[in-house]
Amino acid sequence: MREQISHLAANSAFYREKFKAHGVEPAKIRSVDDLAGLPFTEKQELRDSLAASPPLGAHVAVADSDIVQIQASSGTTGSPSYVALTAADIVTWCELGARALYANGFRPGDRLLHAFGMSKGFVGGLPVVQILQYMGIVDIPIGAEAGAERLLRVQADQRPDALIGTPYFLTHLAEQAPEIVGRAARDLGVRAISVGGEPGGGLPAVRDRLESLWGATAREMLGGTDIACTYWGECEAGEGMHFLSPDLMIAELIDPVSGERTEPVEGAQGELVYTALRRQASPLLRFRTRDHVVVTGTDCSCGRTGYKVRCIGRTDDMLIVRGINVFPSAVKQLVAELAPATTGELRIRADFEGHSTQRPLPLVVEHAAGMGGEGQEELRATLEQRIRSALNVKTTVELVPDGTLKRPDHVKVALIERVASR
Repeated sequence: MREQISHLAANSAFYREKFKAHGVEPAKIRSVDDLAGLPFTEKQELRDSLAASPPLGAHVAVADSDIVQIQASSGTTGSPSYVALTAADIVTWCELGARALYANGFRPGDRLLHAFGMSKGFVGGLPVVQILQYMGIVDIPIGAEAGAERLLRVQADQRPDALIGTPYFLTHLAEQAPEIVGRAARDLGVRAISVGGEPGGGLPAVRDRLESLWGATAREMLGGTDIACTYWGECEAGEGMHFLSPDLMIAELIDPVSGERTEPVEGAQGELVYTALRRQASPLLRFRTRDHVVVTGTDCSCGRTGYKVRCIGRTDDMLIVRGINVFPSAVKQLVAELAPATTGELRIRADFEGHSTQRPLPLVVEHAAGMGGEGQEELRATLEQRIRSALNVKTTVELVPDGTLKRPDHVKVALIERVASR
């Protein structure tokens, strides 16, 4: 940790300025407990850094010549957040991910069907391929965007024994198997499944359905592009995801309101905050993930000693649409850019519980006064195509006349409106 902070102080303009602004003397940070006195790093700070110092932000801490890979994560506008990696960073990412996927039941020599999305620099794409190759696993990188028919035909032909993807998409795949390949999914040879990218894999009903359909074990993992690909992994006990890498990252549990540390004892809840270790290009210090977790245990029959968690939601307004992170502000920006055809006002009608859905995201958007039916149809199609192109999610747009939606006054109007679940 001391080496990592020294690296930031010497090489990251972002952190040098942050340390100066908060009166932090890096040399006096001697123990993990000392981190509690340091400021958090917020996602918006990274977005601002990227915007002010393109292409990789003032927080990048190596020379351009040392960077060998750039990953993209969801942003609040059409531009993603970018994360730089050196060759050594890739090895660190792979080691973190390998521990999580090994806990999930994957083993060297396995053959795996890749059903996460492979497009747009998504962290479930190439980084997962690299982790699996690092483990000695054969990845068949078809990707979710290839569709159910292609994935199932590859599964039937190649019979890989491992499967990775989002829980609801993999359930959908299994349900389509009899019609597409003439056999039940449980007859297609899968032994172990790893799910992530959205909540649900830890819910008993979802897990039972997935395991019953595929005739395989299903276990969760958790991560995020800003620190690494994946770094929490659930073991064979199936009681929550273990923290597996205290040598490669520091995880703190905090009260999301006060920011004070919370002891990770069974039953405790809070937000996860991470400090990277052994990272060169884009290391983060006390990064607030906004992942809201509950601690499900501090010991385990598997012998692992890292405490276990389930992710139960978000402490911000981010949504997850078919495994893709979506910020309401990103949708608003895309709508506002079509003025004067739109007024810029919209609402996301969340007709689902929590912050995750498998259906297209319902939007209500105001159109300009006097717009006729033909113009509305063209605007609706343009909005749906524009949002899908920029954010990689499907939407259903309902257009309403100018003045329909409440305007903000002294109270901020939420972009998300909760409606009865369908």
